[in-house]
Amino acid sequence: MNLSAYTNRPERSHFERCLKRLEQDVLRMGALVEESFRLSHRSLFERDLEAAQKIKKLDKEIDRYYRQIESDCATFMTLQAPVAQDLRLLSAFMQLVRDLERIGDYAKDLAEIAIKLFSYPPHECMKEILAMSEYAQLMLATSLVALTELDPEAGQKVKKLDDNVDDAYDRLYEILAQQRDIKGVVEPILLMGLMIRHLERMADHATNIAQRVSYIVTGTRG
Repeated sequence: MNLSAYTNRPERSHFERCLKRLEQDVLRMGALVEESFRLSHRSLFERDLEAAQKIKKLDKEIDRYYRQIESDCATFMTLQAPVAQDLRLLSAFMQLVRDLERIGDYAKDLAEIAIKLFSYPPHECMKEILAMSEYAQLMLATSLVALTELDPEAGQKVKKLDDNVDDAYDRLYEILAQQRDIKGVVEPILLMGLMIRHLERMADHATNIAQRVSYIVTGTRG
């Protein structure tokens, strides 16, 4: 990410360094969230217990970055006398890391769902849920690349991908809701309902991140 367009006066060199460090922390947090999402995917669709167990440690690191970045943004806003463009950037960062933190929380929840599903045979819906998860991961990756490149078109690009996730959610919800003659316990159906809801919300947060990137660059909300 190149913020020189926002901070190019020599007397602001200290503030530039602060913003650069903040930017790097946001991207590091994003990388951790991506990894957490990948691990939750493995735990769900490869029945990988080790992957599920790794997420707890990652989640603590994600939360640490979230608290630190939010604190730094608030400090810069109150003590560094930022200009309007800086305030826009800092405000977007604060909202953006909230979205990242929520995606991390959902990844942890998905890992817990995966562990509960280990004792049941795979449901026929899992193939379509796998595709839904892959789309949501692509949305997150696209949003983070957009953040690195400060892509003004990021919001629209990711919103188009979100339509695929929303369509999948609607189809899968109808299938699960209309299940009849269920043999055995209904827990797997309930867990898959939670699973698709979490994935749909993760995709929504990825869309928010992309839209915040567009706001950073253009100053307008999509």
